[in-house]
Amino acid sequence: MYKYDDYDQRIVDERVLQFRDQTHRYLAGELPEDEFLPLRLQNGLYVQRFAPMLRIAIPYGMVSSKQMRKLAHISRRFDKGYVHFTTRQNLQLNWPRLEDVPEILEELASVQMHAIQTSGNCIRNTTTDQFAGVAHDEIVDPRPWCEIIRQWSTFHPEFAYLPRKFKIAVCGSEQDRAATQVHDIGIHAFLNESNEVRFKVLAGGGLGRTPMVGSVIKSSLEPEHLLSYLDAVLRVYNRYGRRDNKYKARIKILVKALTPEVFSNKVEQEWSYLKDTKAKLPQQEIDRVQSFFTEPDYQQLTNIDLTDLALSGEPDFQLWLKRNVHPHKKPGYSAVTLTLKATADAPGDASAEQLEAISDLADEFSFGELRVSHEQNLIFADVAQNKLQALWRKLKQLNLATPNQGLLTDMICCPGGDFCALANARSIPLAESIQRQFENIDFLHDIGELDLNISGCMNACGHHHVGHIGILGVDRKGEEYYQIQVGGASGHDASLGKILGPSFKMDEVPGVIGKILKTYVELRTPEERFIDTCRRVGVQPFKEKVYAKAA
Repeated sequence: MYKYDDYDQRIVDERVLQFRDQTHRYLAGELPEDEFLPLRLQNGLYVQRFAPMLRIAIPYGMVSSKQMRKLAHISRRFDKGYVHFTTRQNLQLNWPRLEDVPEILEELASVQMHAIQTSGNCIRNTTTDQFAGVAHDEIVDPRPWCEIIRQWSTFHPEFAYLPRKFKIAVCGSEQDRAATQVHDIGIHAFLNESNEVRFKVLAGGGLGRTPMVGSVIKSSLEPEHLLSYLDAVLRVYNRYGRRDNKYKARIKILVKALTPEVFSNKVEQEWSYLKDTKAKLPQQEIDRVQSFFTEPDYQQLTNIDLTDLALSGEPDFQLWLKRNVHPHKKPGYSAVTLTLKATADAPGDASAEQLEAISDLADEFSFGELRVSHEQNLIFADVAQNKLQALWRKLKQLNLATPNQGLLTDMICCPGGDFCALANARSIPLAESIQRQFENIDFLHDIGELDLNISGCMNACGHHHVGHIGILGVDRKGEEYYQIQVGGASGHDASLGKILGPSFKMDEVPGVIGKILKTYVELRTPEERFIDTCRRVGVQPFKEKVYAKAA
C-alpha cells in the first residue's frame, strides 16, 4: 500500500490550511458563493438536499485498518455515525456541518487521506479491480499504475477546470472487474509476446444522460509513455470539448462527434509533441511506486478443498463460501467479500461500530488492509483458507455475512431522493422493498448471478445502464416513477440495457422484477446466466410478460 513521503504529506496539509481559510472567509461573508463553489467542490464538498455531503477519496479502493478506524471516528464525531461507500470506491459523509469540514480534512490528513478532487470538473479518483494484486486471473497488478495516475492527476494545473468531470479506470486481469468500458478513459494492462507490460487505451465511455461504451484509441502503449499519452488525451478533450452545454460536455460526446478514429488521430498528433519530452515516465519512478505494492508476509500453505470445508459447516456457511469467497493467486488463501447489502440496510452503508469491528477483523485475518469495490462492498483480500470459518462466524455476529455477493439483492444503489438534490425519485426505500420481496436465499441462489442497479436520476450514479436489470427513477408530474431496463453489463462484454417500456410506481416495481425473473426461469437453458438469456432472446419476451394484462 502506498505511503506518503514528506512531499505528499505537505501538499495535503497545505490544502487543509487553504480550505480552512476559504471556509472561514465564506462563513464570514467575505467570499461570495460563486467563488466558494469551485473551491468546495475540489475539496469534495457538495450541498445536498438536507445537508452538505463530503466525499472522501479512497484511491483505487485500498484502505488500511488504521484509516478505517479514523473514518469510524470521524463519522461518529462529525456525522450521524455511519458512512456510505460509493461506486467510485470512495466514501461519503451525508450530514457534516460546513464549519466542521476543515477539521474533518485535518483528521483525514493525519492518516494520509483527503477529499481532493472527489468532485468538480477535474480528474476524479482512479479506480480498479477490488482483487488487484491477488486475483487468480491477474496479468499485471494495476495498483502501481493507478497510483502513478493519481500522483500525475492530483493538482494537475492544466486539468483543474475541464469541460466536465473525468473518470479513469485501470484493469490488469482477464476479467474486467473495473468497468473500464464505461469510463472516460479505460486502461487495460497486458503482456505482449515478449512478456513486456503494455496498455490498451479506451476513450469515450460513460453513463449518465447519454450512455456509451468506450472505443479503443490505442491498442498498445509502452509504460514509459502512459502519462504523456494521457496528457495528450486530456489536452484534446480540454481543447475541443464543449463548454456551452454541460449535458454535451463529457468526452464521450466529443469522441462520438469526431468519431473514434479522428479523435485518436488528434491525440496522436498532440502526443507527438510530448512523448519524447520530460513527460516520459522514468523507470526509476515506476520502480519506486511499484516498491510499495509488495506481497504481505504470506505463510506457506496449500489449498483446502472448499467443497469439503463447506460440508463441514452450517448451510449458511456453505452458501457464503459459494458466493462471497473468491480464488486467490496464493495457495491456501482466498479473498472474501463483505456485502453491505443486508435486508433493510441502505446498500453501501456501514455504521461506525461495524467499521471498527471490520478494522479489527482486517488486522486479525487480512494483514490490516481492506478494499472497496465499485459494487459498494468491502473486501478482505488475503484470508487464509483455514481461517475462513472463524472469520464467517465473526462476520455473522456483525450482520456482515449475507451470502449474496453477485446475486439480485447485492444491488448497486445511489442515495437517491432521500439525500441528493438532483434525484427524481428515492432509491433506498425501493432497494429495501426489493430486498424484502426476494430475501429467500435459496431462491436467489437458484436465480444465480444477476446485477440489479438503481439510480435516482439520469446522472446514473447507480450505474443502472449496465445492470442486468437497471432501474431509473423518473419524475412524472411531480410523482416518483421507475423505468426498468434489462440486458446491461459492465465487464469485458460491456453492454447497455434496453428500456422495457412505460415506468412504474414504487410499489409495483418488486412485482415487475418478479415477472422478469419468472420469464428468465421459463426461457433459460441449463447453466445459462440471466444476462446470457437476455442476449439470446432479446428484450421482447420480458416486455410482453411485464406489460401483459391480467386475464
